[in-house]
Formats: sequence, structure tokens, C-alpha cells
Amino acid sequence: MVCPQCGIANFYVKNSIGERLNVKVTRELDIIPVDESKSLEGFNLNELFCLGCSWHGKISDLKKY
Repeated sequence: MVCPQCGIANFYVKNSIGERLNVKVTRELDIIPVDESKSLEGFNLNELFCLGCSWHGKISDLKKY
């Protein structure tokens, strides 16, 4: 899945203290950490942030590549 604004497939999510975790989203809308040794636990998966532009939003707003 890609950003609806700039078209890249790299995103991040944040936790309650503002830490970021880089993620990708599969066509099945699964959120996967880029570094597979990291956990998604504690991160807000309801809002994605694009690494290429200013877009942020819900996973349902992404476009298929």
C-alpha cells in the first residue's frame, strides 16, 4: 500500500511518548515494522504518517500500488 498523496510505501507510527517506528503496510492491510525485530506493542496503529511528505491518516486511506 502507498501514500495517497506522494505514492511511497514507507510510513511510521507513534507511541504515547512520541517515539516513531518505521512500518510498511501489506495489501491485506497488515502493518509490519521495517525492522522485524521491533514490536508494534504500544504504538498507535490508527494513524499512519508518511515518511515522504506531510500526509497522515488512517490505513483505509492508503492506495494499492
